[in-house]
Amino acid sequence: MVPRAEPRSRYGNPPFYDVMGKRYFVLSSSVGYVERGVASWYGPGFHKVRTSTGEPYDMYAMTAAHKTLPLPAYVRVTNLQNGRSVVVRVNDRGPFVGNRIIDLSYTAASKLDMLRNGTAMVEVRTLEPAPLGAAPLTAATAAAPAAPAALAPAASAPAASAPTGSPPATSAPVAAALTVLPLESAAPPEAPADSTGPEAVAHVPVPRALFIQAGAFSDPKNAERLAEKLRGGAFGKVSVSDNQIAGRRMYRVRIGPVPTVAQFDRIVAGLERVGINDAHLALD
Repeated sequence: MVPRAEPRSRYGNPPFYDVMGKRYFVLSSSVGYVERGVASWYGPGFHKVRTSTGEPYDMYAMTAAHKTLPLPAYVRVTNLQNGRSVVVRVNDRGPFVGNRIIDLSYTAASKLDMLRNGTAMVEVRTLEPAPLGAAPLTAATAAAPAAPAALAPAASAPAASAPTGSPPATSAPVAAALTVLPLESAAPPEAPADSTGPEAVAHVPVPRALFIQAGAFSDPKNAERLAEKLRGGAFGKVSVSDNQIAGRRMYRVRIGPVPTVAQFDRIVAGLERVGINDAHLALD
């Protein structure tokens, strides 16, 4: 898929929205957005249901749902567990279940080899189409991701979007954007002959290890204080690493390595129980 310049959708881009008691703020821009966490996918149960932009959901297209990115947006999603990487167009809101950061179409999930498990640890990185009138981004450029790099301690995106503001009267309810993991008994509808064409799947080096970052501090004493607190719980190996990031020395408290989504979910849930609600996936 080649990103192309598109106007902001009339639907799905309210300043904020509420889902299941939580408020999400839609970002004013997608420029420079990078996030790591767990991806899921949605398929047969929502095929042809209206998305947040008003377009029908096509489980065989390269699309995705995101809570806060402006719609539409183009992102590169990289499976950090196997190095497979694809470009998708974000045209829906979700997922609103657990700590998932993006909901992929059936075909996108298939290309990332995550259908069987239902989830994968991923990196989501926005791609900016060339401005109107400029030389367009080519398929070769869009299909050439850089290896995942360490994130600077940027402010997290505010909790974000949901099924947009005022979609057409025929639009599906908010529940239509919720994440649905594949059920063994649910057979996908037959794909049209030309719907699963050869979208580029790129490959990047797989990170040596994945961790959960529980906190980052400029003061090493604060980092050690949190690490000691966590070492008293059942979180596994807790370490403090110091890194020079954007000209600042930061001390990051990490747990891991974390090899599976199940372990990631268990640890994140435990951290939330002790008041740490902003833990996220981090690379070695």
